Amino acid sequence: MEPILTLNNLTKKFGFLTAVSNLSFTINKGNVYGILGPNGSGKSTTLGMVLNVVNKTSGNFHWFDGNVTTHDALKRVGAIIERPNFYPYMSAHQNLRLVCKIKGVDPSKIDRNLEIVGLLNRKDSKFRTFSLGMKQRLAIASALLNDPEILILDEPTNGLDPQGIHQIRQIIKDIAINGTTILLASHLLDEVEKVCSHVVVLSKGEKLYSGRVDEMISSHGFFEMKCDDHDALKKLLDSNDAIEKISDENGLITAFLNNPMEASEMNRFTFENGIILSHLVKRKESLEEQFLQLTDKSEI
Repeated sequence: MEPILTLNNLTKKFGFLTAVSNLSFTINKGNVYGILGPNGSGKSTTLGMVLNVVNKTSGNFHWFDGNVTTHDALKRVGAIIERPNFYPYMSAHQNLRLVCKIKGVDPSKIDRNLEIVGLLNRKDSKFRTFSLGMKQRLAIASALLNDPEILILDEPTNGLDPQGIHQIRQIIKDIAINGTTILLASHLLDEVEKVCSHVVVLSKGEKLYSGRVDEMISSHGFFEMKCDDHDALKKLLDSNDAIEKISDENGLITAFLNNPMEASEMNRFTFENGIILSHLVKRKESLEEQFLQLTDKSEI
């Protein structure tokens, strides 16, 4: 795997507040990474440090193979870490021509990138006439002008309506399919689960998990059950080594598995022990449930 970005014990303190604490992970080429965490978890601060707009307190990071300076490496990076900021009286095409001039990029790439983000038919429209979603898409087109090896996005769908969210997520997927590595920060579990192949979970500046999204949610799942005698069912479930924990909420018993078990096995197990279930459903844990378990443990 070819590394794009490597963080080693990266830390940022603002006075007595530690925004990011000893953060380490590696981003490899060709994947979509999500930094997931609630507001205040250190996502934006982390992006700011690797983009050289926030000074680190300790630790280190390096781009690519570590043999290029951060200044030179950032020429191979596209990033949007603030709200789109273009000249309102200029058209989309005029704004991107100005970006090309600043970056020293061939303006012949403008139309191609406008097409990628679905704005080619609005190339001559003034920026002030754009919706928030269109402004965000124009910002992505701008970030792609230098053909970056990695695209960094901070809360790319924040404030957008459902249609705008869908459009941005589809654009991210399309860009990734074409080989660009993507790193996005988000507090939206649904976004990370639908868009990202890998995730780094942060809480209060600390890493709780780093790895593939599908591995994070590859637990053995859980059963939802109902019967006439809840106490007897809970006592029976407590005796089964395949069950890690049990919850009882509004008459629905949930049994989380720490070993594989099929619904037919559970049904047979309860029946043979004198309990007839009126409801039995097996489910897989979602990213949200895994995230809540991680953050609950971090609070202990």
